[in-house]
Amino acid sequence: MHDVSAVLDRWLAGEGPIALSTVVQTWGSGPRRPGARMTVDASGGIAGSVSGGCVEGAVVRTAREVLAGGAPQLLQFAVADETAWGVGLSCGGAISVFVERPERQVIAAVREAMRARVPVSLAVCVSGEALGSRAVVTASGTYGAGEIAAVGSEALAGGRPLIRDTAVGRVFADVIGPPDSLVLVGGVHIAQALAKLARTVGYRVAICDPRPVFGSRERFPDVALVNDWPETGFRTIGLDAGTAVATLTHDPKLDDPALIAALASPAFYVGALGSRRTHARRLARLGERGVAAADLARIAAPIGLPIGSRTPAQIALSVMAEVVATRNGAATGRAAAASTASVGA
Repeated sequence: MHDVSAVLDRWLAGEGPIALSTVVQTWGSGPRRPGARMTVDASGGIAGSVSGGCVEGAVVRTAREVLAGGAPQLLQFAVADETAWGVGLSCGGAISVFVERPERQVIAAVREAMRARVPVSLAVCVSGEALGSRAVVTASGTYGAGEIAAVGSEALAGGRPLIRDTAVGRVFADVIGPPDSLVLVGGVHIAQALAKLARTVGYRVAICDPRPVFGSRERFPDVALVNDWPETGFRTIGLDAGTAVATLTHDPKLDDPALIAALASPAFYVGALGSRRTHARRLARLGERGVAAADLARIAAPIGLPIGSRTPAQIALSVMAEVVATRNGAATGRAAAASTASVGA
């Protein structure tokens, strides 16, 4: 949903109509997972994706039929390994895509939850007598009722998409969480490149820097700015389990309190710019301030994957790659990298 949220917001504001296509089930290998979405508008504009190759093309053709007044459709694609690449399934398999014209009230409820950073389940009947009927479920309430809402509640409780056969038809329920966020301490040159890259891969970005000359709107036109010290600024921003924190200033007056606050939070990634020698001094200072050894071990430093970065843009790339790898549970080789390479001085 995050991929197409801007289009949905314009549609809610009066643009339209649009068709919404959602991956509801996959078998084998495919480039997108259940919950991936694509929109098609009346002029042929496309946002998001559900696959690639001729799967995408077939979905667009069906979306145009639905826009012209056709009923919602559940599309099924299945291919063998030898033809998979040509239709957008990288190693063969199958994919189901549901194409519909969404209801404004339903999408408005989902977008309200997303803006409030509240997990929300969006459930839809993709076949059967209740075809196209929807429910929106959050921890505080439900729009819709019956078996569709029940499947949505089950998905929300489990924290993952699911599909169920019910008395009213087959129901797909997605779980849409708040977007991951990256908090950058210090509005420095690297932060400018890193903020752009993070937004490109779907992260919400905030800059925390008490120095207005660095944390300025001119330097960072498209991200949240908090001109405050980290202890206060982090409370304004809010650090949760979907947050990554990177300290970039080389100034202990800013970086040290930021690291202490970040390590006390559920942030999934805490990184600090600086060489191994700089980090050793940093660890000593933080230890003297009572930070436990287990917490100190959480700091990714020298920050970023060891790709031989030299320029601010290259350092930003290495940092963002490590953030994404950490979030996705991929091995980063952090222990080995820390002993052989450094990023920053």
